Amino acid sequence: MSTSAQPAPGRIVSSTPLARYRLADNPGPMSLDGTRSYVLAAEPGGPCVIVDPGPADEEHLAGLAAAGKVELVLITHRHPDHTEGAERFHELTGAPVRAADPAFCFSGSPLQDGETISAGGVEIQVLATPGHTSDSVCFFLPADGPSGSVLTGDTILGRGTTVLDYPDGTLQDFMASLEKLGRLGPATVLPAHGPDLENLESVVLTYRDHRDERLAQIRGVLSLLGDDATVEQVANAVYADVPASVRAAAELSVAAQLEYLRVRG
Repeated sequence: MSTSAQPAPGRIVSSTPLARYRLADNPGPMSLDGTRSYVLAAEPGGPCVIVDPGPADEEHLAGLAAAGKVELVLITHRHPDHTEGAERFHELTGAPVRAADPAFCFSGSPLQDGETISAGGVEIQVLATPGHTSDSVCFFLPADGPSGSVLTGDTILGRGTTVLDYPDGTLQDFMASLEKLGRLGPATVLPAHGPDLENLESVVLTYRDHRDERLAQIRGVLSLLGDDATVEQVANAVYADVPASVRAAAELSVAAQLEYLRVRG
């Protein structure tokens, strides 16, 4: 896994032969170093696809617009740090914006699971990967390096683990999405937050192990407190050491895990 430091916002940085990114200046507890907006192109400076325009920051959007002739804009999921600037970026470039959720499409049709898009000289396969949110998608670039690359949005992060935005995102969906991504093998992971990761299949195994460990912890808490224990009670036991800034996110994940256990028994 990569552990390199993230570049300062404002520069367009190369990740793989077909993918570069510009880091938005929006660091925080949930966005880590900031949100990556990706530029996909067969040739730097040529026609391109932008993935996740990011926040409504005019300097950031202008920098993306200058990366090349923007043919298409794609959205990984609905959260504002990925979509807030989408409509303005559409106005700046005229490029259609496509997302799984029609609410975030501008002059473009909703994304469909399994479809293949050709734009910017790049072949992009759309994979529905709900769990973080119900509308989360990943983008697989099969020709990007020896094993391809996958833009994972917030489904897989460069550091830490993904929050499930329950009840919109569920653990049942997330586990199925991990299985789906794992079938892509050792592709390079290009997350929306944090550094690139080297092997998708390995990362998926790590994510699954982490979820299994958390579920075991929660089962242990329920055996002591009873099956009717509240989200707050379980979070106090399992996530006692998390900072206050991410406590709400921890409680969302607990709620998702409790629902998963209560459905599956």
